[in-house]
Amino acid sequence: MRLLLDTHALLWWLIKSPSLPLSAQNLLKNRDHTVLVSAASAWEIATKVRLGKLDVATDVVENFLAYLARERFEAVPVSAEHGIRAGLLPGPHKDPFDRMLIAQALAENVPIVSSDRALDGYGVKRLW
Repeated sequence: MRLLLDTHALLWWLIKSPSLPLSAQNLLKNRDHTVLVSAASAWEIATKVRLGKLDVATDVVENFLAYLARERFEAVPVSAEHGIRAGLLPGPHKDPFDRMLIAQALAENVPIVSSDRALDGYGVKRLW
């Protein structure tokens, strides 16, 4: 199975946060799964580090690709198709990072590992 990680799930996995439930940990530990990480997550984390809202992730930003390689996670670039899908998504969800993750999950036909119930109204399968 292929899975797309929401940014908070990625961070919680990398920093070994107890906030990541065992069910999500088991999904990520399973080497039969291909874990995808959006370029939008790199952008979101770096933005929050720059703004001083996520000091715990400074090392993650500085070594992002090394972290992904260590975990055997695959980076997913943001394509023009993803951008158009994200921009055209209906509904009240205003977070551009979440909208991009929704668009990528839909375009790539993959579930998203996330605690965010706001994603449920967009036709994305959410695992948690």
